[in-house]
Amino acid sequence: MKNLVVLLFIVCFFNGYAQINQEADIKAINKVLKKQRIAWSNNDIEGYMKGYWKSESLKFYGTNGVTSGWEDTFDHYLEAYPTKDHTGKLSFRINDITNINDGAYYVLGEYHIKRDLGNADGIFMLVFKKINGEWKIIADTST
Repeated sequence: MKNLVVLLFIVCFFNGYAQINQEADIKAINKVLKKQRIAWSNNDIEGYMKGYWKSESLKFYGTNGVTSGWEDTFDHYLEAYPTKDHTGKLSFRINDITNINDGAYYVLGEYHIKRDLGNADGIFMLVFKKINGEWKIIADTST
């Protein structure tokens, strides 16, 4: 009986610890998304890209197909959104953040870009991974 009580205590302790870790992870991921939203709305594409993994293994999947690598993704954004009139003001609606495994989450959401030349709306799924202590987007599917 004593062993059962000790086992139950250990399980409850680690379960509570995991929940606290996940809450901290989600808060940190939301912070990355907030910085991206602010950078985008200031027409700072380079600042926006700081949320992405600076690697040739980064994947972006959008209406024009798959783009591989940070540089090509950055170039795509610069070409598609060349001026402040194109970037407009970005807002997100985060619908779900789910833990995949230790150090990785996926984020489901909606974006809205308000701009004079016509608003843009869509949905996205991002995969975040903790790399060198920082949360980075390693895959992005946006429509």
